[in-house]
Amino acid sequence: MDETVGRLVQQAGDLRRRGHGADAAILLGQALARQPSDPQTLNLLGLIALDHRDFANAATHFLGAAQADPNEAALWMNLASAHRGLDDAPGERAALDRALAIDQRNLMAQIRMAQLQQRLGEDQDAASSWSKVLALAAALTDIPAPLADTLADARRFVSDHQARFAAYIEAGVAEPLGSADPTARRRFQACLDREFGRRIIHQNHCSGLHYPFLPADEYFDRHHFPWMAQLEAQTEVIRAEFLAMVARDGGNIRPYVRQDAGTPLNKWTALDGSLDWGAAFLWEYGVRNEAVCAACPQTVAALEALPRADIPGRAPSAFFSLLKPKSHIPAHTGVTNTRAIVHLPLIVPPGCLFRVGDETRAWEEGVAFAFDDTIDHEAWNESDHLRVVLIFDVWNPHLSLAEQQLLKQFYATADASKADKMLPRI
Repeated sequence: MDETVGRLVQQAGDLRRRGHGADAAILLGQALARQPSDPQTLNLLGLIALDHRDFANAATHFLGAAQADPNEAALWMNLASAHRGLDDAPGERAALDRALAIDQRNLMAQIRMAQLQQRLGEDQDAASSWSKVLALAAALTDIPAPLADTLADARRFVSDHQARFAAYIEAGVAEPLGSADPTARRRFQACLDREFGRRIIHQNHCSGLHYPFLPADEYFDRHHFPWMAQLEAQTEVIRAEFLAMVARDGGNIRPYVRQDAGTPLNKWTALDGSLDWGAAFLWEYGVRNEAVCAACPQTVAALEALPRADIPGRAPSAFFSLLKPKSHIPAHTGVTNTRAIVHLPLIVPPGCLFRVGDETRAWEEGVAFAFDDTIDHEAWNESDHLRVVLIFDVWNPHLSLAEQQLLKQFYATADASKADKMLPRI
């Protein structure tokens, strides 16, 4: 742009901003006479035409400007506006495609494309474009109110579209899913829920030994534990022993959470030294509590009949877990994924809930389950009564016998080296 043309375009721009479009157009005509294909001159003429809703002339000027400077996305965006005014969807789409071909991160171009696709009833493409808009906008820190409203509409559209699509898919798979075995049904439903944004899939977070390539399953399938029904059949006996022990001598119950002196404030502080979450251990890190075991001989027999891990100073652990009314065990993860944690609910008033990963269950008295405690989990007792669960650990069912033996040898070797403090207990 030569100096005279630049001065004319600047003056014309000032006149347009003051509402003198006709005078601005005269100056721009002079600029075009000197430099017929100047993109700034043509763009400003297009904006003046757009101000007067002369969409045909606006499109002509914007096209000339964009052809003169094809790598300027704003010119293609202006051309898209003119085509929108002409109700020319193909022309608008082509102009927006050119803008996005220059920069896929152009937020306004993505918004305009999503709006066009939504107007045309292209819901799948619109949902995809709105999702790109939301991803781009996530990095913004100062969002003006009009854009915030647009983003709110985008979220609703994507959510509604996803719900409709989910319903369509689920109707299509309903028959085979209904006839699938419980394991396949649970896992496929989790797949659908993840795909449709209804849940996240949690991974293992081990503060100690992490054994690679084991499935990160929140709740283990019952078929891995053929002895579970046998254990459940002894629920009444185990509960009776616990109640008799507590009635007789208080049951050797102590706070489950006991932090070292000087531990900084953390999520466990409220439970530190508190019987809101209490425990009466039968075994703790492989060490037998003779007093509790003597009081509960049938419970001990039931546990000793199970294929538990036997690692001196580390496993097994088994205890009665007591959660007082209106108490909460905060979200946390365990030490190692080489084990499974089993719950046998003994006393469960309504309002007692347990979450592992994205699945929350209500305990049922006499119905046992196993879970991976290295996946984020937490518990609530929202009732007015005490909740009691028998908790113990067994090997992760996906470990082979050879792997179990290797792990036992690993810990035995580590302990013999006197470097065992480097390895958290399991």
